[in-house]
Amino acid sequence: MTATRGRVVDDIAGLRRLLAQHRTIAVVGLSANWYRPSYFAAKYMLDHGYRVIPVNPAYAEVLGQRCHPSIDAIPGPVDIVDAFRKPAEMPAIAREAVAKGAKVLWMQLGLRNDEAARIATDAGLDVVMDRCVKIEHARILGGLNWCGVNTGVISARRAGV
Repeated sequence: MTATRGRVVDDIAGLRRLLAQHRTIAVVGLSANWYRPSYFAAKYMLDHGYRVIPVNPAYAEVLGQRCHPSIDAIPGPVDIVDAFRKPAEMPAIAREAVAKGAKVLWMQLGLRNDEAARIATDAGLDVVMDRCVKIEHARILGGLNWCGVNTGVISARRAGV
């Protein structure tokens, strides 16, 4: 029996499905510095009921959560591997995500690596590239959509009279 091939997810319905179904996020490159984007995104996801597992060999703990030196050092399952690392590091992270049994490889804003995407999708993982998990959650599930952000409800264009 062959594994189901994953896909690159870049549509609102697909992002909503991933964020609704997968609640455990390993954040690779999570910083303990409050002003770093990784810290801000992880704190937001924690505050919205997700389990966040920091992955950074430089720290013992981040956001009150035990920090792990690598993905394979995490005890138990991981749903999403959310990476805040350089694009060149993504193929190795993709291999770790596959070995861990993750369901999703998420590359943050500015991160795009086709080789990593191929590694992950070939192994059955869904892949998100060049998107922030915090921004997408706020936009799709977190209430930002109530304000009409990216929904076409609010526009600078005047309605016809």
